[in-house]
Amino acid sequence: MNDIQAKPSHYRKAGEINLLSPLTLREVTLRNRIVMSPMCQYSAHEGLANDWHLVHLGSRAAGGVGLVMVEATAVTRDGRISPGDMGIWSDAHIEPLARIARFVESQGAVPGIQIAHAGRKASCEAPWLGGRRLKLDEGGWPVVAPSPIPFHASDPAPLALDQAGIDGIVASFEAAAGRALEAGFKVIEIHAAHGYLLHEFLSPLANFRGDAYGGSLENRMRLPLRVAEQVRARVPRGLPVFMRISATDWVEGGWDIEQSIVLSARAKELGIDLIDVSSGALVPDAKVPVGKGFQVPFAERIRREAQIMTAAVGMITEVAQADEIVISGRADLVMIGRELLRRPYFALRAEAEIGAKPSWPIQYGYAVQPSGK
Repeated sequence: MNDIQAKPSHYRKAGEINLLSPLTLREVTLRNRIVMSPMCQYSAHEGLANDWHLVHLGSRAAGGVGLVMVEATAVTRDGRISPGDMGIWSDAHIEPLARIARFVESQGAVPGIQIAHAGRKASCEAPWLGGRRLKLDEGGWPVVAPSPIPFHASDPAPLALDQAGIDGIVASFEAAAGRALEAGFKVIEIHAAHGYLLHEFLSPLANFRGDAYGGSLENRMRLPLRVAEQVRARVPRGLPVFMRISATDWVEGGWDIEQSIVLSARAKELGIDLIDVSSGALVPDAKVPVGKGFQVPFAERIRREAQIMTAAVGMITEVAQADEIVISGRADLVMIGRELLRRPYFALRAEAEIGAKPSWPIQYGYAVQPSGK
């Protein structure tokens, strides 16, 4: 029996922008404001996408979301969080990713990809194995960071990047963007959140440098903004570039919302189209007040004060909750993560609850019949 049936909507005004409204970013139009948030699967071998990734991502495209974001995809082999991370550091990665992009697009969704470097949080085992740092004789590798400060005090200190290493990171992000374009992705997102390399440069809790990349806010923003500038230059004018940030470290003296607003405004000047607003994960002992929509106020402030489009993410689990975020103008997109793991057809449910006819895949056409037969 089909339990996703269109219901009459009584709380909307004609012409009102809501969760199901299309959004055009440069020359790319999303069919609605629902985005599959990038979520690591730790299931690749040497960074290569496989059948799991195709089915995992493709099912959400068939389930009606507007934009499907591929998980954090490493721009260098040593930039992986774990040996199972996706990668885009070589041309060998292009075609396995292209297969995903083609299928996602065939289902009416826009394919996007998040490009990343894990920094001092690299070389770890998968979370379901405990997530600890891998030793070299266990298949691990040396990790890099802005300063020789480990994520966990018990971990070996990372190697502080020198100027040549920093320049190499910028070049790797640019090259990764080029490969993503070859694979057919229409949205590129730069990962500068969650305690990974670019976030490490931003935060005074991880960046103790005394050169042009440390100290002042201007200096700490230098690497992420260099990456943004180079990626934006590599991506055609008609395609959007996003940046994911952690709006706060949730620790006194760390990265915070005020600095995030400055960064977001500067990113906009460089041509970044949207800030994907998350938070935390720079240090292991932060006290994060996790709760329903707890990060939405950050997206709202950045949207208003930096005058840039934003995406809200984090503990958004209900259609009405997601809809209100868009209707009220708190964010332009809603990123759904864990709830899409639990409910792959969340977007179809949103259509039904808001009063639209659910756009089932044509192969599931019988499901739209009230009898469910």
